[in-house]
Amino acid sequence: MDFRKGLTVATMPRAWQRMLSGRRLDLLDPTPVDIEIEDIAHGLAFVARWNGQTFGDYPYSVAEHSLLVEALFARMCPTATTQDRLAALLHDAPEYVIGDMISPVKAAVGPEYGKLDERLTAAIHIRFGLPAVTPAKLKKQIKKADRVSAWMEATQIAGFTVAEADKFFGAPDRALIAGLDIHLRPPVEVRRDFTRRHASLMGQL
Repeated sequence: MDFRKGLTVATMPRAWQRMLSGRRLDLLDPTPVDIEIEDIAHGLAFVARWNGQTFGDYPYSVAEHSLLVEALFARMCPTATTQDRLAALLHDAPEYVIGDMISPVKAAVGPEYGKLDERLTAAIHIRFGLPAVTPAKLKKQIKKADRVSAWMEATQIAGFTVAEADKFFGAPDRALIAGLDIHLRPPVEVRRDFTRRHASLMGQL
């Protein structure tokens, strides 16, 4: 759907962003042909979670978070398909162009942020062979992994006490997170690993 019908060329606001791949991504009416994994990986590796309010010499990026969520999802759903794991890896992919907002800000912004996220998600999913809309059951499973990741981030790098994290995100099964630790790394390293993980999953489809 084109949300700019009725606008003239002179009055139409610029709604596209030039990506490093050379693509011009229309944020209001995105198409799969303008989606490149290199752009997603680069953008997510430089978008900070928690508004950058984390300990360490590097920000904790959305790309790093996405890798952790996919790993947690695989542990929680050991029979999940490769396609499902790819959906988990890409669950926050739209943030490569619209950025990350903490939940209180998303609530204050209202439904328009969600609509923009949905349009971008659909284009990204189609580009990589996923359903435009994530099935409700799968979305709920990924959200559970996302909340466990948020608990880990909150307690390890964002200054929350365990009691606070339990209250806001729910106490996770300690066996589920055993052996998974958060290490802050340079964005270029995270970008590389995100791209490699995506390529690995695509190769298994």
